This record gives sequence, structure tokens and C-alpha cells, in this order.
Amino acid sequence: MDNINQETKENKERLPLSVLAAYGTGGIIPIALFNIAGILVGLMGNISLGLSAFWLGLILIIPRLWDAFSDPIIGHISDNTRTRWGRRRPYLLLGGLLTAFFFVIMWWIPKGEIVQAWFPSESGFQAFQLVYILVALLLFFTAANIFEISHGALGIESTTDYHARTRLFSAKSFFGNIFAMSTPWLFKLANMDVFKGTGGNEADGMRYVSIMIAAILVPLSLWWFFSLKEPGFAKASKHKKTHFWKDMKLVGTNKNFIYLTLSIFTLAMGFNFVQLLGSYIPIFYVFGGDKAAGATLLGINGTIWAITGVLAVFPLNWISPKLGKRNTLIIAIGLMALAQFSKILCYNPNHPYLIVIPTVLLSAGMLFFFTLGSSMVGDICDENELKVGYRSEGSFYSIFWWFIKLGTAFASFVSGALIVLTMFNETQVIKVDHIQGSINELQSQTQFWSKQSHSSGKDYALLPEIEKHMNESLKEANEYRKYLSKEVTKKEGERSLLVPDNKLRSISESIDNSITELNAGIKLLQGIKSNTELSDSLFINFSNAALVIKIEKAKMYSLDLLNHFESKLKEAKQSKTHYESISQEMSGINNTILSMNSSSLEELTLKIDTVKTQLPKLTEQPPYTLLLMRIIEIGLPILLSIISLIFIYRYSLTEKRSIEIKQLLKDRNSEQITA
Repeated sequence: MDNINQETKENKERLPLSVLAAYGTGGIIPIALFNIAGILVGLMGNISLGLSAFWLGLILIIPRLWDAFSDPIIGHISDNTRTRWGRRRPYLLLGGLLTAFFFVIMWWIPKGEIVQAWFPSESGFQAFQLVYILVALLLFFTAANIFEISHGALGIESTTDYHARTRLFSAKSFFGNIFAMSTPWLFKLANMDVFKGTGGNEADGMRYVSIMIAAILVPLSLWWFFSLKEPGFAKASKHKKTHFWKDMKLVGTNKNFIYLTLSIFTLAMGFNFVQLLGSYIPIFYVFGGDKAAGATLLGINGTIWAITGVLAVFPLNWISPKLGKRNTLIIAIGLMALAQFSKILCYNPNHPYLIVIPTVLLSAGMLFFFTLGSSMVGDICDENELKVGYRSEGSFYSIFWWFIKLGTAFASFVSGALIVLTMFNETQVIKVDHIQGSINELQSQTQFWSKQSHSSGKDYALLPEIEKHMNESLKEANEYRKYLSKEVTKKEGERSLLVPDNKLRSISESIDNSITELNAGIKLLQGIKSNTELSDSLFINFSNAALVIKIEKAKMYSLDLLNHFESKLKEAKQSKTHYESISQEMSGINNTILSMNSSSLEELTLKIDTVKTQLPKLTEQPPYTLLLMRIIEIGLPILLSIISLIFIYRYSLTEKRSIEIKQLLKDRNSEQITA
């Protein structure tokens, strides 16, 4: 052992800080953006768009199945590329720019009544959204893989030192986690009015947040391309290009590589169960469905996760040289299992921030595991080079990452199926969002007209602003009328709204009248001359016409949600008491909304305030659902940790053997140079 340590010290390579910084920041894409795409797309698709968790889980696994074909090809192409800029760097630039572009595209999912009206049924519209998400994910992950596989292979060949590789991939984890400090807040940012708008939800907000992320990625891609070097390219360029299937055979017959990837695969599944279901529990269990409060907790918890990941780099680089990589991995698995057990007590609605305790343990464990895993692939590449005489970092790293992604995707699919099994009611969440959005818009309009009504003289200076609001209301009324016309003609089972025919027609007629009054009001406004004072009666007519559309939309969404609760009351045997209580609550809210009218702005304001205080109660999920979620989220990762531990015990490439391999490679290269 002393001889090994002495040899390690003699061969220790110091990587410049500039190299560590340039390479390390590349961790943004695999550490941060992969999680954002894999977790937030599923979460927002379910609770923001109302898409089935099962189908979302299914489409999240399809890109990973595609990766089974694309990743080895990308890795092989990267290994065999010969350009004036090297074999890895061109793909860093191409992959980085494409990742930025498709990250934005991924969030601009078509939605809203106008788009929905194009489709003959609600299920047809949802199928269209699912297909859009699938195509966008395929493009995004392919772009990200072009970058990540080349970036990972570059990291392996950047140094031959046993522990320097760990430091290099630690830098990747360090900077990736620094950026990840902000990513948990994306859900919170997307919930802010400045991004989502007055009547939107987090799915609307994420469109504009994604543009901010892309604006960061573009200059970084240029920096990676121009600053990183390829020390192994001169040697690799002298080797003949290899055959694809020959490389795949070598990868598939390396026992140490198989045990490592299987261990990583099971841990990746466990990690994703935590990430996906762990987003539901703070929102719906800890905060009873309050997405804004849940988003804050997720943001704080995610920041703690990222900070722990950053700090854990330092003990990792101290422990690993002393205990060896495999033993350090075993410690990592133990930390992750302990984190899951602690959640039994730390998931507590009375003390929500106890959740940071398992987060610290889990973050440290996951950083240890994935950092060392990437470093150990480099050791396996050395072993392979000694055997066959050339290096195939791209092929090995692509397969390694495919197993990580496959584990993540498989867990996403299973999680989606399990969310359905728990009888989570995403339709309830979406329909509450609809009411909240319409009430927020109504409140904003009411505040505007109240402000104008108290303006002295209601003179000509107010007319442009009043006309603007009336034109906006007219546009909204016309669009919503088209949507309702489509709804009326659909069969009952194909409608997106659970509203009786007579109510649909009644609200449609009210909107028709509003359109007529708005047109007349706008024409009248255009004929008013300067210095003309608006009469109170005329002003009331204007405000009534503009507010009717907002009130009628609120009534429509209220009736829709009430009918949804009543239908669930008939279906849900395990949660009958829950839906009885929430239906009674909704009945009172519905009565308040149905009594709204624009004749008195003061009375309307009071009713809006009453409804807004009552709406948060409607987001609560059944106790049965929340219990099953916690059992699954805690128990499955523990089971997978045990399986991962079995695989890692079979890994036999020790530090002593790795040093021997490096010395043999060094001696062989010296002989070749001499010859």
C-alpha cells in the first residue's frame, strides 16, 4: 500500500485552474439541464397542462430508447473525427448551440382555447400536446448528447493521472451544481406574474424563463470551443479509424464496465424517483396544493442540494485517494439510503424545512457516486487500451451515460404509472388554475375600471386607455366565443368543459351580447371629441361591457370544476369523504361567482377577494393519494440502493491495478517512441 501511495504521489498531475474552470462549467448541460427537462417537463405537463402522468412518463422514456441507437453512434463518430480543431471540440460548439435552441422550443407547447378549438375533442388536443413534447424532447436530448458525450470523452483523455481524473470530473460537478443552485428556482420564476402573466400559470412562465437560460448557453458554447484543448488528439490522429461494431463488442465484454454501469443504472432510477415524486410531495403534501409555497420550498431545497453538491467536492477529493474509488462509492450509497430513511420523519407539514436534512445527505451521496463513476470510466478505458492498443473514450462514455439516462427514463415511466396508481387528480389542479387565472384577470380589470371611475372629471385624457382595454376585451370575447361554439357542437365525452348544454348556451349568449355592446362602445368612443367629459352612465356602460367576458369565463370555469368534483365523488371509493368536503367548499365558491355582476364595482371587488381566499382549499389531494406517494418515494430508492451495492461489490479494478496499467502503458509508449 505504501508503494502505491508513493507511486501515486510521484505521478500526481496538477491541472491548471483555467482548465478546471473551462471544463467544469460544461457540467451545466448534463447536471442542470438534463434534470430540468426530465423533471419539470413531466411535472408541468401534469399539473400545469393536465396531461396524464402515465403518458408523460411513457414519452419521457422514448428519447432514452432513441439514445440506445444515437449515443453509441455519437461516441463512435466523436472517436473517429479528424478536424483542424480536434475530434471533440467541434461537437462541444455544435451541441451547446443546438441545446440552447431546442431548450427554448421544448417549452413553447401550444395551449389555450384558440389552439384547443382546432381539435375535435379534448383527448385529440392532449394527444397533439404529447406529440409536440415528445418531438421537442427527442431534439433537445440529441443535441445535449452531442455535447455531453464529446465533453465526457474529452475529460477522460485530458489526463492520465488516476486521481487527477477525479479532480477534473469534480470540477464538472462543482460548476454544474453552482448553476444548479438557480435551476430549482425556475419553477418559482415561472410562477411569477412577470413571466406567466396575470391569467397564466407556470407553463406560460417557463417559455420566457427558457430564453434566459439559452442566452447563457450561447456564449458558454463559444468559450468551451475556443478555450479547451485536446491533449490526446495528436496521438489519436495517428490511429486508424475503428469499426463501430468492433468498439461495441469491446465495451460489452468488459466485466468491470458492466458492473459499473449496472450500479449506475439502478442509482439513476432511484435518483429520479426522488426528483420527480419529490416535487409533488412538497407542493401537495407539505403545503396542501399551494404551488407558490411549494415552489418556494422546492427552490430553497434545490439550492441546499446544489450548495451541498458544491461543498461535497472537497471531501470527495480527500476521501477517494485514501479509501479508493470503490470504497468511496459504497459510502455514497450508504448516505443515499440513510437520506431516504430520514424522510419518514422529515416529511412534515408542521415543519416543512426539515426536508433539507435528507437533501444534504442525498446530494453528497449522489455527487460522490456520479463523479467517481465518470472517473472510473477513464480507468476502464486505460484497461481497454492496454488490451487492444487504442482508446475509445467516446464509445465507453456514451454507453455509460446511456445507462444513466435509461435508468432516469425508466424511473420517469414507472413514476408516471405510479402517480396514476395513487389516483392523483391533475384535472382538479388544472381546473383550479383556470378559475384562479380568470379571477386574477377579473380583479385586474376591476381595479382598472375602479381607478378610472374615481378619476376627476373622467375627461378626454382617459379615452385612449379606456379604448385600449375595450379593444382587448373585444378580442378576448371573440376568441372565447369561437371556443365555446366548438364546445357546444362536440359530444359530451369529447368536451374539455363539464358544463351542461343549457349553461354553455346561456354563457355563449351573454358573451354575444357583450360583443355587441363592446363594438357599439368602441364606435361611440371613437366619435367623442376632445374636452368631452364622460357621463357616469356612459362610463358604467363601458365598464359593464368590458367586464362581462371576464365574469362569464369565471362562471364557466367554476361550473366546470364543481361538476368535476361531483363526478369524482361518484367514482373515488377510497376518497369519498375528501370529495364530499371539497365539493361542499366548491359549491359555496360557485354560488359567489355566479352572483357576480358588473353593476357595482365595489360589490364585485368584495366577492373577488372572498373567492381568492377560498380557492387555495380546492387544490388539496386525497389523503390516500398522498400516503401512497410518500411510501413509493421513500421505499423504491432504498431497494434500488441495495441492488446497486451488490453490483459495485463485483467491480474489481482497484487503485493498485490501475496504477500498474498506467505504468505498463507508459513503458509500451516509450518503447514505441524508441523504435
